[in-house]
Amino acid sequence: MESSDIRIDKEGIWYYKGAHMFRKDILCVFFEHLQIDECGKYLIELNEERCYLDVEDTVFVVGAVYKTKLPDDGRYQIDVLLTDDSCEKLEMSSLYIGKENVLYCRVKEGKFAARFSRNSYYQLAEFIEQSENGSHFFINLNDEKYMIKSNQVS
Repeated sequence: MESSDIRIDKEGIWYYKGAHMFRKDILCVFFEHLQIDECGKYLIELNEERCYLDVEDTVFVVGAVYKTKLPDDGRYQIDVLLTDDSCEKLEMSSLYIGKENVLYCRVKEGKFAARFSRNSYYQLAEFIEQSENGSHFFINLNDEKYMIKSNQVS
């Protein structure tokens, strides 16, 4: 397979033939038509055309983490801001440590993996606790422990 003209680095920055793609309107169209093929490769499928992407790690990167209190029942949830400028509830059970000890989660209804940026990791780390024997890490939210799995393939 030929290399793609579109590359996404591990920080979620898009490039076309080496030039930084910064136009949000174009990137929004690409995010809306993002797919993963049967081999796990990222592609943009628009009309009858397919364009495969050269992705260093993941297309989605978590840029920020917010803990919010729900007004109806007083419970808390953690939200993540993604590189497509969407904000969604963090699926707590999807947290895992991947290659090079990087933290990941699943986003877009579990369809895609998202890498935590260094800043968003530090934001989430405020809520991470270690088990008494030191062998596991978890987040305690609403009196429920969510274990962070380790060494899962994204």
